[in-house]
Amino acid sequence: MDKHSFLSNGDIAAFEELYQSYVADENSVDVSWKEFFQGFEFARKNYEGDDMPEGFDKEFKVINLVNGYRQRGHLFTKTNPVRERREYRPNLDLENFGLETSDLETVFQAGEELGIGPAKLSDIVAHLKQTYCGSIGVEYLYIRDPNVIRWLRERMEPVRNTPQYSKEKKIQILEKLTSAVGFEQFLHTKFVGQKRFSLEGLETFIPALDAVVDTGGNLGIEEFIVGMAHRGRLNVLTNIFHKSYKEIFSEFEGNPYDELNFAGDVKYHLGMSSDVKTSSGKSVHLSLSANPSHLEAADPVVEGMVRAKIDNKYGGDYNKVMPVLIHGDAAIAGQGIVYEVLQMSQLDGYKTGGTMHIVLNNQIGFTTNYLDARSSTYCTDVAKTTLSPVFHVNGDDVEAIVFAVQLAMEFRQEFKRDVFIDILGYRKHGHNEGDEPKFTQPLLYKAIAKHPNPRDIYRARLIDEKTIDDGVVKKMDEDFKNRLQKKLDVVKAKKDKVQIVDHKLRGTWAVKRTATEEDFEVSPKTSVTKKVLDRIGERLFHIPEEIQVFRKVKRLFGDRTQMLKDGKADWAIGELLAYGTLVDEGFRVR
Repeated sequence: MDKHSFLSNGDIAAFEELYQSYVADENSVDVSWKEFFQGFEFARKNYEGDDMPEGFDKEFKVINLVNGYRQRGHLFTKTNPVRERREYRPNLDLENFGLETSDLETVFQAGEELGIGPAKLSDIVAHLKQTYCGSIGVEYLYIRDPNVIRWLRERMEPVRNTPQYSKEKKIQILEKLTSAVGFEQFLHTKFVGQKRFSLEGLETFIPALDAVVDTGGNLGIEEFIVGMAHRGRLNVLTNIFHKSYKEIFSEFEGNPYDELNFAGDVKYHLGMSSDVKTSSGKSVHLSLSANPSHLEAADPVVEGMVRAKIDNKYGGDYNKVMPVLIHGDAAIAGQGIVYEVLQMSQLDGYKTGGTMHIVLNNQIGFTTNYLDARSSTYCTDVAKTTLSPVFHVNGDDVEAIVFAVQLAMEFRQEFKRDVFIDILGYRKHGHNEGDEPKFTQPLLYKAIAKHPNPRDIYRARLIDEKTIDDGVVKKMDEDFKNRLQKKLDVVKAKKDKVQIVDHKLRGTWAVKRTATEEDFEVSPKTSVTKKVLDRIGERLFHIPEEIQVFRKVKRLFGDRTQMLKDGKADWAIGELLAYGTLVDEGFRVR
């Protein structure tokens, strides 16, 4: 029986109503009807009259195949550098779409759907695999706005989610990756056993964060506020925020500060602010929020800092400042504060114009395998609650990571929504450098021990494609190591080991000063005249005649107005008058 024969028994008016709904918004109808109408539109566009070729029904099947890759391709990617991916059923084999290997050489008009024109099925499949099943897996079809889906599709499918960078860009990426890997290796050999919560296994995060700043600066962002936990923080401080290597080494040497009360936190909890230049010469201000051991506690702090700057510094312009939150895979899936913050992302009172979320996914939480840590398929599934796109990227493919970041940055600036980058890597050592991970994960760490670091992988790739020769790469490595050694030698040779705390306030805080003891000897004058209070009280409880309000509210406001006239006030009135005087003097009280 023809599988479409049920259509002849249906209500034509109902079909027409469904079709008109689809024309208005293709996501307003069920997925099965959406795919049917896509095929109908395809047929109308590519064929006229009754001139239907033999095997025309397979055109619909190829369209179903295309949609299958778009919707489920992320389940079949090459994104895990140290493990085989889990198997999902049904997979994307041709047979699951009613096609056969004998169809591979057949030319299908469905290639138009991908922008490659009429093409052999083999070419269509190759295009889909490279786009949706390579080093980048994308989840985005749950987004309900067809314009957003189209925007993403038009930026992924024509280039197959595969960047084509210039030689200069590739060398820039390699230099950043060399700094990230070299810094971790230097600390590992010079400060054996000391806790630093190494980034090893996810060093490609540094070129990724560099791409956030570089791309953002070119898109008009003037300021980034970053929140992250401890893993990788020292690498971020040195290679992104440009904290001096001497300062880091001095902290590892245990050198004291000139003030006893300043040494109250560990080096991988400290924050920092700095001004950096992008590759195009634009100046960007960076702030890294300090954090406690509670991994995600910085999230609402960062969002609040950004919203305050949007309101007070940038006049409500969401394009000028952006929050960046760095998560661990176990923390983003396991800590409720992530959802609590995320669900506020589109509320008028709290939104910040879209947050870049980057997950350092080392596939383990302390000692727990990810399969034993969460019920969801991905640690980023919380992103679906706000219809945010997710890019899952192989942590060994640094170019794919930079490409995903650049696309995500453009998305944020275009739609002012959150976006997620899930970098799948591994953790080279234990939870900290003093732990032995083989006690709890022997097979995984056997594989990790044999795995080359991302810098060596990228170096080999660039040498193989003749972008750079081995001699230049070795010199790059040696120069960086020598630079670090010289900085360490200076720290060790320094006779006065005391670190000086710089109290100078900069940036937004430059107009402020540190309080002195004298400031607390006399309370500042905060009083106002009764005339001012009467004026503010009258405005507080005045209801314009054209506004109809609930009777109880009207009576309450009348009672409060009378109390003020009688020279009386309760605690509620006192609080409102206090807020009113602040607003009257130009201060925000929200």
